[in-house]
Amino acid sequence: MRSRFVAIAFSSIVVTVGVMPQATAQIPFIPNLQPPNLRSSDSDNRTVTGWVYLDGRRLFQITAPRANITERLENIQQNVNQISQNYFQNPDANLDVQVKTENGLPVIYVNNQQVMTITDQDARLRQVDALTLAKQISDSLREQLQQAKQEREPEFLVRQGAIAVGCGLTILAISWGLTQWKNRSQRNSIQQQLASATASPTARPITLQLNKQQQSHIQEVQKRLHQIAQVGIWGGGGLFILGLFPYTRSLQLGIFLGLQIPVKLGAVAIGTYVAVRLSYVLIDRFTSALVSSSALLTPETSERLQLRVSTISGVTKSIVTIVWLGVGILFALVSLGIDVVPLLAGAGLVGVAVSLASQNLIKDAINGFLIILEDQYALGDVISVGTVGGLVENLNLRMTQVRDAEGRLITIPNSEIKIVANLSSRWSRADLTIPVDYQTDIDEALNLIKKVAIEMDEDPEWQHKIVETPQVLGIDNFGDRGLLIRVWIKTQPLKQWDVAREFRRRLKIALDHAGISIPVPQQAIWVNDGQMLVSSESKVKEKHSTVNGH
Repeated sequence: MRSRFVAIAFSSIVVTVGVMPQATAQIPFIPNLQPPNLRSSDSDNRTVTGWVYLDGRRLFQITAPRANITERLENIQQNVNQISQNYFQNPDANLDVQVKTENGLPVIYVNNQQVMTITDQDARLRQVDALTLAKQISDSLREQLQQAKQEREPEFLVRQGAIAVGCGLTILAISWGLTQWKNRSQRNSIQQQLASATASPTARPITLQLNKQQQSHIQEVQKRLHQIAQVGIWGGGGLFILGLFPYTRSLQLGIFLGLQIPVKLGAVAIGTYVAVRLSYVLIDRFTSALVSSSALLTPETSERLQLRVSTISGVTKSIVTIVWLGVGILFALVSLGIDVVPLLAGAGLVGVAVSLASQNLIKDAINGFLIILEDQYALGDVISVGTVGGLVENLNLRMTQVRDAEGRLITIPNSEIKIVANLSSRWSRADLTIPVDYQTDIDEALNLIKKVAIEMDEDPEWQHKIVETPQVLGIDNFGDRGLLIRVWIKTQPLKQWDVAREFRRRLKIALDHAGISIPVPQQAIWVNDGQMLVSSESKVKEKHSTVNGH
């Protein structure tokens, strides 16, 4: 699996690099494209160099002030095109290349048509005298024109056509083979995943999830590299075929000139994307190995470590993504010929200004880093922060998001988290208070509660959720409902509520069978008999007086 992945990556890189301008000199009929060369003269004017082409091939290089280089290049290129067309259209035409001196400067003529005048700047560029340069250019011009005319002969075109057909068939075969290889690799990867899941049915869910993510990243990289390879094969093959014929070689040159910057930026973007995905693979592999390490997976740390893995992995991926994006931007600027040193210096000043204006964000990031480093809580924990709390669904360097019991998603900036209560760190506890009536035999009630707790601890369905033997602490308080008995049950993280509900259900059934009732709030009313007697006598006297009055 790893060898196939490396092979695909290597082939894609080779194809991608093959279409870059730096490697075009290795491909027939493709000129080596270079950015314009700026040369500073003794004066304030700058001179710029440029090339004259024939059928997409470089003929010679000229130089001129930047203000005049475009006009001079167009004039010379127009003269070369006109001379070449006249020469090609007349099969019996002779090629007469001469160098004449006019106004002290050598002038090149082809079949009595002026091509160009050799200037002192041209001579200084080649570090020879003007007459020697004129002879060199005339010899090169004669050789290239003769070769271009031979390439327009039917025999040459037929031979190049056969090469083009062979090249097309080769491209088709390579593309089909690469597609078949990709499909076979995907099938083998799926079979390996199924075999791995079958061979280790007891593997931890977090390990299976990490392995699945790792395979997903590898498949994503393979998919993108396959697409890049296909584009490189067809694009490179098409450009090669265009370079086989003199009529289409100029189109090949135009495509190269037009795609020079996009290809550079595309190569940087592709490299950044592949680097990010491969970094994800390494992070998932490292975290998977960490979880699978038997030295670290002790009973007390296994569950906690699995909770931390998702948090650390997600935050690390975010940081790596930002780093690679920054590196990719720098490489993109360098590929465009921009000096990044002043930009980095300016970015430092901008960073200072931004840091002053975004102190809260910096505080969030620092506090978030400390939360993750100190393992205050992680994804999947239940926490309480101030007046809010819930299950941690998202955690990064800036903020923490928790889902409360009503389903509300609460976002808390990390800088606002001062005191946090983690209800699921390493282990949890079900803290139960059992009320019994004051008239109940307390020893019998304690023994019954302890019996129910031990039976639940020994139940195979619940023993893996209960970490230690439940503790019946005894009478905790005298309440208005009766005696309050305290029970502690140490559980796995986040299992305290399930255990508490089941324990209450079992205890209710046991108390009913034992005839022990759970008391309800009671209130006693005491009446003073002396006050009631006086009140009755006064009422009787009032009644007699009323009757006598009538």
